[in-house]
Amino acid sequence: MDVRTKEDFLNGQLLLIDKPLGWSSFQAVNKLKWVIRKKFGLKKIKIGHAGTLDPLATGLLLICTGKFTKKINEFQGQEKEYTGTVTLGATTPSYDLETEIDHTFPIDHITEEQIKAAAAGFVGDIEQVPPIFSALKKDGKRLYEYAREGKTVEIKKRVITISEFEITGIKLPEVEFRVVCSKGTYIRSLAHDLGLVLKSGAHLSELRRTKIGLFNVDKALDPLVFGESLLGDSTDL
Repeated sequence: MDVRTKEDFLNGQLLLIDKPLGWSSFQAVNKLKWVIRKKFGLKKIKIGHAGTLDPLATGLLLICTGKFTKKINEFQGQEKEYTGTVTLGATTPSYDLETEIDHTFPIDHITEEQIKAAAAGFVGDIEQVPPIFSALKKDGKRLYEYAREGKTVEIKKRVITISEFEITGIKLPEVEFRVVCSKGTYIRSLAHDLGLVLKSGAHLSELRRTKIGLFNVDKALDPLVFGESLLGDSTDL
């Protein structure tokens, strides 16, 4: 059972959470906020996450409480590591499985050597276009809102840094990878761009965040397990 006190959470705690598939980062934060408020009878408590994970991604989410919410920008700026799977030969409007496949492409010409060489070409400082299905704002409106309305908008490129892009397994059409990157990197865009370099198409079919700075998902808790530990009773979770 978690023995932290109300004062601990108000003064500030950093919670390492392993976000489940299908949950939004907002849902994870709200679940923990509800549990902490219920445990200590609090009307309100400051709580927030340091870096969004898409609902279709799993893995490390840093959640700050109380005075530690002032550290969110510091944590957000740290380097991140992801593992996942890119599926070659097909694209989707969202660059992942949020939307249906819209185009298919041949992959017979693609070799393992070409895949590894293409990945190596992304290492360093590169310009990346964020996906239209993202929460970035343009003229006060989320990009995904334009996308769902079928509207085309110009999205500015941004400079991001890929420190490592390792291909860890190839079983076409699936390519497994590990990426270490800077804040602001969209792995969905990286998957899409990999397909373009290979003169085919690609989309992200699986993603897991494994590290943020020195923090590792191996030390993270499922939010429901955290709730059970804090409350000592799983019946109301």
